[in-house]
Amino acid sequence: MFETRITPPNRNRRLLWIAILGLMLASGLFLIFQALNTNTQFFENPSDVVAGDFEPRSTVFKIGGLVAMGTVETVGLTTTFRIDDFDRDMAQELHVTYTGALPDLFREGQGVVVSGQLTSPTTFQAVEVLAKHDENYQPEINYRDETSTS
Repeated sequence: MFETRITPPNRNRRLLWIAILGLMLASGLFLIFQALNTNTQFFENPSDVVAGDFEPRSTVFKIGGLVAMGTVETVGLTTTFRIDDFDRDMAQELHVTYTGALPDLFREGQGVVVSGQLTSPTTFQAVEVLAKHDENYQPEINYRDETSTS
């Protein structure tokens, strides 16, 4: 005798929905990873940037280092300064140009992270400047005198 196999009537429909949902999930993940990839900014050391064989991984990237002593010059809103590497000697100097208001903690000899792009092998045009501080930093706290009435 022959056995006939009975398939549930909704089986094919369920498989179709699972396939459609799987494709939608895969395409959504692909779009998310593409968006993250295009917005990625890589962090570089100044000594690597001025090395002769440096190739940036993206047009906009970040450089972290120390603001060199005696190099900060401000004309109007445009500030130029030099960045040194924390640990290594640099083959050439790296000059940074930034137009805009600088953070309050920006000083010579302090750590800084600049975001932007190279305009020449030793010149960096920054679009953002972030000042770093050490672990001993304490912000100024202004307490109002609670006993006085205004």
